[in-house]
Amino acid sequence: SGQHRVPRAAARLLAPLEDPQKVICVGLNYHDHCREQNAKVPREPLIFSKFPSAIAGPFDDIVHPQDTSVGTPVSPRDSPPGMALPAPLSPQELDWEVELAAVIGKRGRHIEEAAALEHVLGFTVANDVSARDWQMRRNGRQWLLGKTFDTFCPLGPAIVTREAVPDVHNLWIRCSVNGQRMQDSNTQYLIFGVPALVAWVSRFVTLVPGDILLTGTPAGVGVFRKPPVFLKPGDEVQCEIEELGTICNRVV
Repeated sequence: SGQHRVPRAAARLLAPLEDPQKVICVGLNYHDHCREQNAKVPREPLIFSKFPSAIAGPFDDIVHPQDTSVGTPVSPRDSPPGMALPAPLSPQELDWEVELAAVIGKRGRHIEEAAALEHVLGFTVANDVSARDWQMRRNGRQWLLGKTFDTFCPLGPAIVTREAVPDVHNLWIRCSVNGQRMQDSNTQYLIFGVPALVAWVSRFVTLVPGDILLTGTPAGVGVFRKPPVFLKPGDEVQCEIEELGTICNRVV
């Protein structure tokens, strides 16, 4: 009708999904990303997760966590029961990772790969923001905490339905920081495609509508540059995927 329109400048776009049951992520899933870190191509998908509280809107700020430690550090060995430990130090090595995200639309367990796309509602753009110091050196080298600070999963700008994407495995995928192109690849270089990932994950957990599956990032992340490059307050990160759109987030 042309009625009831809101000027784009007057609206704030939220993430298309803000409180999914699961945010499932895949590591080392592009051939070029494996090459840039001299890593072997995995024989099976490497799965980790983010908490839903990490999700931010497509144009929201990425909050650089600040140190909230107070008091004198206490050794866990010397801590009496119930005594609180000091808060963790803030991360110093924030990195970008543009990713194709698949949104589950149909519940399933033990899904056959041939039928896996029938369980996908559509696709969107994600930035798997990563605190590399916490991912690679802290917390016993478990990835979770370094991946799941609040705002570490900008998502959007919309869900593009599966039927509207001619070939999800042939889309250019790019990331720029302050206007400088950092990642420039194509989803054809995925090691495990979307159907294989949906089938694999469904062997372990039931997938439900609204679950988000981040499929991995291509080469060009900051930690493997020489010298490494990390995000700082004031930086602007733009992630874009052909057919799906662009998200742009400022680090504050």
